[in-house]
Amino acid sequence: MRKISHVVTSLGVAFAVLMGAVGSARAADEWFVMSEQMLKAADPSVEIKSSGGRWEKDVKQVKFSVEGGDVKITNAVLHWDNRPDDKITNVGTVKAGGETAPKNAPGIKGRLTGVTLQYEIVSGTPTVKVWGYD
Repeated sequence: MRKISHVVTSLGVAFAVLMGAVGSARAADEWFVMSEQMLKAADPSVEIKSSGGRWEKDVKQVKFSVEGGDVKITNAVLHWDNRPDDKITNVGTVKAGGETAPKNAPGIKGRLTGVTLQYEIVSGTPTVKVWGYD
């Protein structure tokens, strides 16, 4: 009878530990701002470096959002660590408060070191945010 009690207790503890690990893995799956940059009308492009350490740059997807004005993004180059750069052409006009479609990282995850955007300001004084999904 005692052995059965110990087995049941052990299974209960193992289940609780497993559920805690799954819950913490789920909590990490969210969008976060990797960096942001105010755009200047005098410049046709901007290079935005990712902030944070090695683990903060490790993402599954990347997207851009714009605040404060509208921006026509002609090209975006995603600079990956130990992977070839990804070039996205004809992104289009992103309205203030809007965002682009997400772009998958190479492989399961990739470490984004920075982004180069070629753009044209349509209106306002826009700020571009680079978002990562982990």
